[in-house]
Amino acid sequence: MGICLPESQTLKNKKTEAKMSLYKYIREAWKTPDENNPFYKKRMIQWRAGPAIVKLDNPTRVDRARSLGYKAKEGFVVLRVRVERGGHKRTRPKKARRSKRKHIRKNLQMNYQWIAEMRAQKQHPNCEVLNSYWVGKDGQHYYYEVILIDRAHPQILADPVLKNIAAKRGRVYRGLTSAGRRSRGLRWKGKGAEKARPSRRKGRTPNVKTEGW
Repeated sequence: MGICLPESQTLKNKKTEAKMSLYKYIREAWKTPDENNPFYKKRMIQWRAGPAIVKLDNPTRVDRARSLGYKAKEGFVVLRVRVERGGHKRTRPKKARRSKRKHIRKNLQMNYQWIAEMRAQKQHPNCEVLNSYWVGKDGQHYYYEVILIDRAHPQILADPVLKNIAAKRGRVYRGLTSAGRRSRGLRWKGKGAEKARPSRRKGRTPNVKTEGW
C-alpha cells in the first residue's frame, strides 16, 4: 500500500527533481565545454583581452559553485583569475646580487589552481578563500573562479561552518584549501602514503635523535 503525500509536499518534490535535473544537465555540458558551447571560443578571446583578475556578480558554473559551498547571499565574492600556462620560471638576473649559475628555472610544487587562489587572496586580504574550480583554458592561460567569504560579514558569522572557516586566517597560504591539500599530497592516504604526513619535506628528513649532555 503506497503512502499518500499531501499536495504541497508532492509539488515540493517535483520542484526538487526539476532543480536537480537542471544541475545535472549543466554538469554534463561542462564536461566538454568546447563542444557543447558555441560561444566558448569567443569567451576565451574576451577573457584573454581582459584583466587577469575580474570580480563577477554570479559564478559561471552554478552547479560547481553550489557544490563547493557558494550561496547567493551577501558575504560571498567570486573572482575569475587568469594564470599563465607553462613552466614556472623567474627572470634572469641583470644586475645586483645573483646566484652562481644564474638559474632561471623555478620548480614549484604548487599547482595552477592553488596559485590562482593565492592571487585572489592577495587582492582581497579581508576575505578568506572558500574553494575554487576550473572554468576554461586556451593556448596560453588557465582560468579559475575562486570563491571567497568576508570574514567580518554578519551573514558569514551567523553560519557556524563558515564562521569556523573565516576564523582560519591565511588558510590558502598554509595549503588548507582543497587545491592546496591536493598539491601537498594529502588526498593520498593508506599504504604507501606514510611519508606524506605531516609534510613531504618532513618525510624526507631522517629522524635523528641527539643524546643529551
